[in-house]
Amino acid sequence: MEAVGAPDLNHVSGQVGLEAKEQPIFTTRAHVFQIDPSTKKNWVPASKQAVTVSYFYDVTRSSYRIISVDGAKVIINSTITPNMTFTKTSQKFGQWADSRANTVFGLGFSSEQQLTKFAEKFQEVKEAARVARDRSQEKIETSSNHSQASSVNGTDDEKASHTGPADTHLKSENDKLKIALTQSAANVKKWEIELQTLRESNARLTTALQESAASVEQWKRQFSICRDENDRLRNKIDELEEQCSEINKEKEKNSQLKHRIEELESELREKETELKDLRKQSEIIPQLMSECEYVSEKLEAAERDNQNLEDKVQSLKTDIEESKYRQRHLKVELKNFLEVLDGKIDDLHDFRRGLSKLGTDN
Repeated sequence: MEAVGAPDLNHVSGQVGLEAKEQPIFTTRAHVFQIDPSTKKNWVPASKQAVTVSYFYDVTRSSYRIISVDGAKVIINSTITPNMTFTKTSQKFGQWADSRANTVFGLGFSSEQQLTKFAEKFQEVKEAARVARDRSQEKIETSSNHSQASSVNGTDDEKASHTGPADTHLKSENDKLKIALTQSAANVKKWEIELQTLRESNARLTTALQESAASVEQWKRQFSICRDENDRLRNKIDELEEQCSEINKEKEKNSQLKHRIEELESELREKETELKDLRKQSEIIPQLMSECEYVSEKLEAAERDNQNLEDKVQSLKTDIEESKYRQRHLKVELKNFLEVLDGKIDDLHDFRRGLSKLGTDN
């Protein structure tokens, strides 16, 4: 965003009521926002894009306004007072509250530098508005004091002595107003020159319009001929479109038939492949049957061998049971024999002790 020149005063003045003595003193571009009146929190865009925002100074009233126009819509018309404050809320965004408009305006700039310039100008204009207000109050107080002094003293000399400073101040203000009026007159003269230029341009346009009016009938006839030719061509196009539609339908049918033929050919190739596979399988069927018979014979022989093995296993199981039974019987007999043997051994010991005793006695 860059500072731009002064806006079109003729266009702006018609929308916001600018007077001839109200001149732009600073202009920039920014995105304009207003606070949402319902929530008082959210920002609502007042412009779809960056628009011109200008400070205007009214020489007559010594007042300042911020004005912005988007097309034919006035989006900012805020008179600056000493009580207003411009606040920077971010590097590229600032806001101020306008109690008269009962809203809060926000400006979004494309650079921090532009925001700083606008804020500095706001502070400068605010200070100027304060000075103008103080001067106005001084004028009122001076006038009031002068009235009171005149009523008390009642002499012409005293009146002159009290009104001297006020007249000097009013004369200074009058000189300033004359300078502003001179500048305004110069601007009015410039606008009159521009108006005369516009009038001459309008005259040339009127002449051109009159010259072109003569050829309107000819253009109407040519237009009628072209319209008839256009209708004929449209009818021809409609016929061609109908023919094209029929051709497209035939093409679509041919495409469908072609696709169906391709599918049938593919199925035919698959069936032929299956048939070849079946033929190959039929050639190896006798060999497979021979192998099957051989395997069957082997299987029967294996079954016979298995049966024999099962019989042998059963016989071995029977022999094992008998051997276990004999082992148990032998264990019982061996146990009985050992018990008898123990008894005999005990008797032999007793007999030996008896013999030893007898030998000792003899």
